[in-house]
Amino acid sequence: MIKKAIVTGGAGFIGSNLVNKLLETGTEEIIVLDNLSTGRLENINLNPKVKFIQIDISDSEELKKIYDQFTNTDVIFHLAAKARVQPSIQDPILFNKHNVDGTLNMLVVAKDNNIKRFVYSASSSAYGNASKMPLDETMPTNPMSPYGLQKLIGEEYCKLFSFLYNIETVSLRYFNVFGENQPTEGAYCTVIGIFSRLKKEGSPLTIINDGEQRRDMTYVGDVVLANILSATSDKVGKGEVINIGSGKNYSVNQLADMFNMPKVFAGNVIEPKETLADNSKAKELLDWSPTINVIDWLEKNIK
Repeated sequence: MIKKAIVTGGAGFIGSNLVNKLLETGTEEIIVLDNLSTGRLENINLNPKVKFIQIDISDSEELKKIYDQFTNTDVIFHLAAKARVQPSIQDPILFNKHNVDGTLNMLVVAKDNNIKRFVYSASSSAYGNASKMPLDETMPTNPMSPYGLQKLIGEEYCKLFSFLYNIETVSLRYFNVFGENQPTEGAYCTVIGIFSRLKKEGSPLTIINDGEQRRDMTYVGDVVLANILSATSDKVGKGEVINIGSGKNYSVNQLADMFNMPKVFAGNVIEPKETLADNSKAKELLDWSPTINVIDWLEKNIK
C-alpha cells in the first residue's frame, strides 16, 4: 500500500486523475508539485490529505528548500512535463529545461531523500515513425521531435539511477491519453480535446495532414492504474520501459467522424504516420490491461 506519494504535475490532466485515485485507494498523504504552467488550480483535490506546492521542478535550488516535505515518501510519480510534439519543435530549449532538467532533478530528490520507487511518465513519441506495427519495447527508438528525444533521455536517466543509486525506477510509455479533465484549450490539447472544443463552439473540425494517420488512444483511468501498479509491483524497479496503450488504433478521420461535424484540412506537420502499442509487457509485469475503448467512450461522452 502507498502511504505517502509525491505527484509532480498533479494539477494536470493525468496527474489530477492519479491524485484522486490514490485517495480512493487509501493513500494517507499526497504532495502535489506543479508550476501551473499548464495545470489548473481547479484540478487540485481539496482533500486535507493533499498538500499542493507551487514550484518549478526544473529549479533544483528551489526543490532543496522543501526537502523537509519529502520525509517517509514511498514513491514519486513524475508526470510533470512540457507536453506535445509541435510546441517542442518551436521552442526546444524551454522544453529541454522542463523535460530533461526537471526529470533529473526529481531523480536526485529520490536519491537524496531515500525514496525507493520512481514511476516516470515516458512517451510513445520515443519510437518516431516506425514502419513495423505494433510497437514493442525492444524496437529501436527514433524520436522525430525534441519532446520525443527529451522523454527518451528521461528513460535513460531512470535506468542509470537504478544502476548507480539503487532507486527502483520504471518508465511508462503512454500512447495518446484521453478522458475526463483532458484539456480542450491551448497548445497542449490532444486531438479529442481539440475536437470536443470545436464541436462545442459549432466550428468545423481541424484536420492536419490527410487525417489518415492512425493513433492508439489510451483511457486516462487505465494510465492511472498502470502508475499505481508500477508503484506497488515487485516485478519492476530496475529501469524497465513499458508500453501503456490500448493495443487498437484509429485514424484521425475516424475519430472526427464520431463528432458528426464538418471537417477542414489545415496543412501538414511532422508526425508519425501510425502508433499502435504492443502491451504484452504491461500485462506480464503489471497485470495490467486496458478497460475502456476510445470509440465506446466517445459514444457515451461526445454530447
